[in-house]
Amino acid sequence: MTITLNQLDVGQSATVEVVGGSGALRQHFLDMGLIPQATVTLIKRAPMGDPIEVRIRSYELTLRVAEANEIFVKNVRKGEPTKQTHPKPIEMDHPGYAEAGKNQVIKREQPLMTAETVRIALVGNQNCGKTTLFNKLTGSNQHVGNFPGVTVDRKDGRIVGHEEALVTDLPGIYSLSPYTNEEIVSREFILRDDPHVIINIVDATNIERNMYLTLQLMELGRPMVLALNMMDEVAANGGSVRVNEMEALLGIPVVPISASRGEGIEELVEHALHAARFVETPAVHDFCSTDDHGGAVHRCLHSLMFLIEDHAQQAGIPLRFAASKIAEGDALITEQLHLDVNEKRTIEHILKQLEAERGLDRAAAIADMRFSFIDNVCAQTVVKPHTSKEHLRSLEIDRILTGKYTAIPAFVAIMALVFWMTFNVVGAWLTDGLDWVIGLATDKVDALLTSLSVNESIHSLIIDGIFNGVGSVVSFVPTIVVLFFFLSFLEDSGYMARVAFVMDVFLRRIGLSGRSIVPMLIGFGCTVPAVMASRTLPSERDRKMTILLTPFMSCSAKLPIYAFFVAAFFPGQGALVMIGLYLLGIVTAIALGLVMRRTMFKGEAMPFVMELPNYRLPGARNVALLLWDKAKDFLQRAFTVIFVATIVIWFLQSFDFRINPVEDPQLSMLAVVSGWISPLFEPLGFGDWRISTALISGFMAKESVVSSLSVTFGSTEALTAALSGLTAISLLVFCLLYTPCVAAIATIKRELGGLWATGVAVFQCAVAWVVAFVVYTGGSMLGLS
Repeated sequence: MTITLNQLDVGQSATVEVVGGSGALRQHFLDMGLIPQATVTLIKRAPMGDPIEVRIRSYELTLRVAEANEIFVKNVRKGEPTKQTHPKPIEMDHPGYAEAGKNQVIKREQPLMTAETVRIALVGNQNCGKTTLFNKLTGSNQHVGNFPGVTVDRKDGRIVGHEEALVTDLPGIYSLSPYTNEEIVSREFILRDDPHVIINIVDATNIERNMYLTLQLMELGRPMVLALNMMDEVAANGGSVRVNEMEALLGIPVVPISASRGEGIEELVEHALHAARFVETPAVHDFCSTDDHGGAVHRCLHSLMFLIEDHAQQAGIPLRFAASKIAEGDALITEQLHLDVNEKRTIEHILKQLEAERGLDRAAAIADMRFSFIDNVCAQTVVKPHTSKEHLRSLEIDRILTGKYTAIPAFVAIMALVFWMTFNVVGAWLTDGLDWVIGLATDKVDALLTSLSVNESIHSLIIDGIFNGVGSVVSFVPTIVVLFFFLSFLEDSGYMARVAFVMDVFLRRIGLSGRSIVPMLIGFGCTVPAVMASRTLPSERDRKMTILLTPFMSCSAKLPIYAFFVAAFFPGQGALVMIGLYLLGIVTAIALGLVMRRTMFKGEAMPFVMELPNYRLPGARNVALLLWDKAKDFLQRAFTVIFVATIVIWFLQSFDFRINPVEDPQLSMLAVVSGWISPLFEPLGFGDWRISTALISGFMAKESVVSSLSVTFGSTEALTAALSGLTAISLLVFCLLYTPCVAAIATIKRELGGLWATGVAVFQCAVAWVVAFVVYTGGSMLGLS
């Protein structure tokens, strides 16, 4: 009996019969291993019943009920299939890099590669340890940029001890099919930028899944090395790999490594450099057997190769890769080949003959061909480990973190713990300590300047402008770093993927997928990386909508504002005020999302397809590099943008339009300029020109709001005398919701264009004004003060 995948009960397994749907999503399913005759097991359902998690080829994949209803299965049975095991191989020494080439094509007729810089492309699936390997290879010698013409991150770095080798860390991808921008970028980089060698990093605990990308890379005909990562986990769980035999079957160097422990790294580098210098390409390109179903796929691909050979050569696309992509229906590759009408008709006849002989549609036939080759290689070379301790531990943790009744309370509790630890414990303690140090330094410098009888204007610049302004912001660095530590820990550990799984059904109601929760949560740290994190979303619609809503998540740069006002107006109620502001930002984003779904972004969110990796403890080096990068970025802004903003504000406040020093700040240039816009804020309760000044500086950098208030009011007592508690709440609400800093606006401009960036700035100011007006008016009507 044939049923849909969604009709399986939790714990039941079945054999895939038909993969429905069409287009890039269906191809993505095929590339992920959901092909006819594959065994699939329903692991669990999200708390609200949608999406679902299935196990296919020893890894977990999530998809929505709507997609599961288009996948038909048969032979339903209870439990998961028994893993195939093979005799443990006799341990053999792995050949050194000097022997590299015995299983590869060595193009001796070509001159050896003599370029001064060896360009290396690092390619692999998500969650395979690629970032850890990149950090091990390059240390802190990294540069982050963008790929030309797109908004996908590009990380480059020189290998430590091999300055001639430049590694480019390509995005984590599952295949070279054009499902996401990352896959297109990786494919185009390898084809157009022509790296000298590819290092393909593979998760050795799940070789079958990861090797699908390996075969596609081999079809490109570039020198490459296969890095089997996490071999320490494989060995610890009773598994092993016949590395030498795998090399012989694949025709490329295979190096076992453990990126987290730094094992095998030097050997990997030597193999990669050797392959690049001697232009050693894979010896195996043809993965289709003449014995497989009468050789239907073999005949098809070779017929296509014969037909398109001249076109592929002119387009600079490897012939075998072009043929397989045409068979899959890849529109981008087909367009680049510039085929005429007759050639397209001939190709269609060849592909229809393939479908008739093979009994599968063309895309499924190609995917089945690759997985059949992978199964054959693994059967001869891989001793499958027992169920790993990491996986068993993940299953136990998921019983709580993704359980039907415990997932959402656990999420709320974890985020509340993160904020409490950040604002009231670790972050607050470190911030107080740094604030004390800065205060002590300020007093010492103030006394020194007084004793030297330094000019009053210079004295004021140094103390009021620099120390009070920049210093009040720098003291919050620990809080920001602590928040980033927790968020990066949750992301690298694998929990963020579970959050996306649990929250998908809720985000879908505002027109987004669960994937959007990751950029939004990063938005609590900083809007800039949060906007950039939206690049991983496969849908342009989802990406734009996520970028527009993410700034409403209160970023860590606003923490100094909240902390400053809490200490001044609401001492002892810090956590309550903070949580209230964060919830207000979330509620506002939800309300606007519902409006956008019915106006600007009509339609449904992209399908939710993602892998749920095992929980892992993040590497200390990876976390440290990330935190250093965030702290360095903040300090650079503190001593550049914020410093300039502080000096400008001090200057405007200290002088009039004739550049004469003023005793009364109300006679300054700043007071006059701010007075022009302060009437706009009268209905909100804070029509003071000094507050208008702080809000203007906040556009430069949100941290500047505190420094501006410190400079213009002179003391906390002066501020508390000028504002009531209700006015302080209204001002906090406005600061929460109004336009993000210039760095965030610049990032949005880079992602979406100038018109969208301008719209975000104006739109958020309007939203902030309206919500603050409602809060102030409502509070006044209730008699609050």
